[in-house]
Amino acid sequence: MDHRLPIDSRAMLLMTLLCSIWALQQVALKATVDDFSPMLQTSLRCGLGAVLVALFVWLRGKGGFSHSESTWWPGLISGVLFGSEFLLAAIAIEMTNVSHLIVLLYTAPIFAAIGLSIFIPNERLSRLQWIGVLLAFAGIVIAFWQPVEEGDALSDIFLGDLLALAAGAIWGATTVVVRTTNLTRAPAPLTLIYQLVVCFIMLLVVAWLMDDLHFNPTPLVISSFAFQIVAVSFFSYLTWFWLLKTYLASRLGVFSFLTPFIGVLLSTTLLDEEIGPRFILGSLLVVAGITLVSSHHLIASKLKSSASR
Repeated sequence: MDHRLPIDSRAMLLMTLLCSIWALQQVALKATVDDFSPMLQTSLRCGLGAVLVALFVWLRGKGGFSHSESTWWPGLISGVLFGSEFLLAAIAIEMTNVSHLIVLLYTAPIFAAIGLSIFIPNERLSRLQWIGVLLAFAGIVIAFWQPVEEGDALSDIFLGDLLALAAGAIWGATTVVVRTTNLTRAPAPLTLIYQLVVCFIMLLVVAWLMDDLHFNPTPLVISSFAFQIVAVSFFSYLTWFWLLKTYLASRLGVFSFLTPFIGVLLSTTLLDEEIGPRFILGSLLVVAGITLVSSHHLIASKLKSSASR
């Protein structure tokens, strides 16, 4: 029997806070890109975040690292995918706008739903979900497709958009691995440790190979880095896993779509990024599509309830 709770005021407040943190992390990376390599910053953030999570589990003393023997391989795969997502996002953020990155990154539920429908028979996509998939990809074409030529300034933005979309797809694949392997029965902190540690190693090695290690400790850089470690890698991820265990996941999914909206708002106000009508229309279609895919049970029940009145 599922004892998870429906959404209450506490969950709404926490989800709004988490969505704001996730949106602000991309703005913080972009704002410090000239003084702190996004790849190096993300790597160190994950490494120090892993230390904080391990310390948290140790202090609680509740077997947070149980199942480690049976989850080693899927944990490693999950970590590689997690690291690959952040690797692409770190490269993309230097090439495209934050508003583009956030909207495209949050297509992840679309790819996760498609992947889960392949590996888990009872999670095959419904007609409503397929409509959502088509809406989301139509929105991507409308908002981001630009005919560009080599050497055109827009070509870098277009490539950055493609990398951001690929990062969203990999994020979706990470969800599939967690849901279809022994990780689904493992404690949430253990899965998070796998992902943070592998991401730390991967991005640090790639940053070193690419000679992308620039660091200028300005006050903005230090404050951004502290925010990335404490608020993002430690607080937000652990809180998200706690919310998933406490509340109905489908209801939480609706609130997670606040992140693209908050991200676009922050990027326009803090970074002076310009957005046009095509981007607004396309982004709305993307978010509507993601909502249909992730919350189809809730939407279908509401429609059925309205029809029976």
